[in-house]
Amino acid sequence: MEIVDWFILVSTLAFIVLYGVYKTRGKQTSEEYIKGGDARWWTVGLSVMATQASAITFLSTPGQAYTDGLEFVQFYFGLPIAIIIICVTFIPIYHRLKVYTAYEFLEKRFDLKTRSLASILFLIQRGLAAGITIYAPAIILSAVLDWELKYLNIIIGILVIIYTVSGGTKAVNVTQKQQMIVIMAGMVTAFVLIVTQLPDNVSFDNALTMAGSAEKMQILDFEFSLDDRYNVWSALFGATFLMLSYFGTDQSQVQRYLSGKSVKQMRIGMLFNGLLKVPMQFFILLVGVMVFVFYQFNSTPLNFNPAAEKAVKESEFAGQYSRLESSHEEILREKQDLQKKYATALNSSASEDIINYELALDYLRNQEEANRTTARTLIEKADGGIETNDKDFVFIHFILNHLPNGLIGLLLAVILSAAMSSTASELNALSSTTTIDIYKRYRKEEKDDDHYVNMSKWFTLLWGVLAIFFASFISLFDNLIQLVNFIGSIFYGTILGIFLVAFYFKKIKGSAVFIAACISQVIVATCAILHEFVEGIEILPFLWLNPLGAFLTIGIAFLISSFHQEDTTTFDFQKS
Repeated sequence: MEIVDWFILVSTLAFIVLYGVYKTRGKQTSEEYIKGGDARWWTVGLSVMATQASAITFLSTPGQAYTDGLEFVQFYFGLPIAIIIICVTFIPIYHRLKVYTAYEFLEKRFDLKTRSLASILFLIQRGLAAGITIYAPAIILSAVLDWELKYLNIIIGILVIIYTVSGGTKAVNVTQKQQMIVIMAGMVTAFVLIVTQLPDNVSFDNALTMAGSAEKMQILDFEFSLDDRYNVWSALFGATFLMLSYFGTDQSQVQRYLSGKSVKQMRIGMLFNGLLKVPMQFFILLVGVMVFVFYQFNSTPLNFNPAAEKAVKESEFAGQYSRLESSHEEILREKQDLQKKYATALNSSASEDIINYELALDYLRNQEEANRTTARTLIEKADGGIETNDKDFVFIHFILNHLPNGLIGLLLAVILSAAMSSTASELNALSSTTTIDIYKRYRKEEKDDDHYVNMSKWFTLLWGVLAIFFASFISLFDNLIQLVNFIGSIFYGTILGIFLVAFYFKKIKGSAVFIAACISQVIVATCAILHEFVEGIEILPFLWLNPLGAFLTIGIAFLISSFHQEDTTTFDFQKS
């Protein structure tokens, strides 16, 4: 990185932090600090979008597309369905009850223990997720600066803590608009540069054809399979439940639209997010596909993780790895030569040549992948603690090695801005839930408004420190974006089941749903652990854990309620 890159990176991050502190200076009431005031729909929509679009989105998603193509976009097909349900059912009730957190509603509908259970489940999963959103950009800077990962976790965490503690929800909302501008400007710039750096005879249409021949352009997969995490059916069913729980019951998102000025502003903001989120994710995946095409004409390392390559080259397996690198470079040279001929054939529409080149390139790509697999095995033998899965390092490798000076700083600012926006929302929500649902609810002595504002700040600081601590002990899953979804899926189904009972099954009471949620959570967590970590046991991929948890909670609560009649008095939340 050159001085200009450092200047752009540091000035962008400093502006966001200082802007957040400046815009929220002065004394705030607990309602202003926790709920965030009267936001317009565009602020609500951008804030919701920025909360979900963490650094993991811009770090992992292009790498996911580089490896697996566009099929991951199916994961978001359930989002518009979930948004519509939330706009019709969740938002009017939350607004009518004037709640600070989603879990306040559960006490009004059920009882204190059910509210506390849902709050605690949220705090566990979101606390872990906050650590991941700090860890993701720390990996990037660790590769760039060769700094210790633990120090970078601390630095990133402190940047977020400063303005989140200072201004609460309002600070998060006002900074996320600027962060989204930086993010989208950077990603569009990267896309344009990738396309313009392709060879002269490779048009954008040719690039898409080349990606398609490598099976990177397939979007829809209608084949039903529980083993396939990403197909139309898992998206429309499993992902819908995940999105419904995330946007409808996760306080980090609920708090974003609770700041809306009215039900109308909240709904428009959410619909704005629902309409733009799928195209945005498609575009980010397309950036990853274009990176794949770019690397068909340019050299790549045998493994994109620089720490992994360093470890194996300093081990007893250095000689074997060097021979693999030589084979890898030979395959790349042959592949690049064939790609140029393939581009010429595409321009001349020579169909027979096109087919022959596609078959030859497919053979070379298989050889290349075989070498990469062998390389990962050697790296694991050299150092079992080094992550061999390098999906998350693909895009950062392109940024550092192929972007001009100045734009490197901009793209790093994009990823760090996304990390800050998502982490700030999470810390803000964790603090609000701890203050309102735990501290204030269980405190016997009532305190004034300033006391709860101060406690919210202290809890924000506490969760920030815990997130930094979690970040220090996180290792890569399949890739980071899947790790976030995996952790969420363990808890989201049960939480969603509690809320669905609350909204749609008025005769079921607190004790029944509390017991059902506890049983459901144990079953779902057991299934997740066995499926992901015990070799030879295949139960359910993580996306399907969301409907499993929801239906288990509803079904068990219904059975308990049928055999054990509680007080039949119902809480009419439609009129409250």
